[in-house]
Amino acid sequence: MTERIASHGIRLKRIYEAPAEHDGARVLVDRLWPRGMSKMRAALALWCKDAAPSTELRQWFGHDPARWEEFRRRYRAELRDRSAALAPIRDLLHLGPVTLLFATRDERHNEAVVLREVLLEEADRRSASAHHR
Repeated sequence: MTERIASHGIRLKRIYEAPAEHDGARVLVDRLWPRGMSKMRAALALWCKDAAPSTELRQWFGHDPARWEEFRRRYRAELRDRSAALAPIRDLLHLGPVTLLFATRDERHNEAVVLREVLLEEADRRSASAHHR
């Protein structure tokens, strides 16, 4: 999976980590603004609230790893219904690397992980269809 991530330039990072040159476009994918984070320190290219899980889904999940698989399924369904919300991120990916930022401490069970999966799957489908032409 690391190869695909590198080839498509989609990284994940906690917003509380310092910006780095290799981040490329920094995109916050949380619905709520992170506590204690200033807009200047965040160094965002975009805050993509509409790509975040619904408030209901976020509250139901509560970052409980036991609910992770069901959260992934439900969030993917929400993203299918709101595909246009991902357009600004897709546009940035055409320009170079993108780092999806999240606030939670859990780096393995959060919306950015699912969002990256979806974006990589889309890129793979586009690539496969381009090869079949």
